[in-house]
Amino acid sequence: MKVNTQSINFNADKKLITFIQKRMDKLDLFYDKVIKSDVYLKVENTSEKENKIFEARVSVPGDSFVVKKQCKTFEEGADMAVASLERQLIKRKEKLRTHL
Repeated sequence: MKVNTQSINFNADKKLITFIQKRMDKLDLFYDKVIKSDVYLKVENTSEKENKIFEARVSVPGDSFVVKKQCKTFEEGADMAVASLERQLIKRKEKLRTHL
């Protein structure tokens, strides 16, 4: 799956982008009709430790899913967002299966 990663207010290193690509590729196991996904990484200028925002938009035929997570690290945000997207994609797959 093609993952477009954009980092806002900082430069993401190769390791982080590779990590996100691997996590997002796992979504293909749950729903094979994923067209593309866009990932936005943002750092907020606050004194809180949870200042990293991971936002993912996954496009499937006829719909798209958006998940936004705020965590201490982008890796933690990616894990949480992918888990949420897995649930949404499984739910969509079940819904499509009942209509056939």
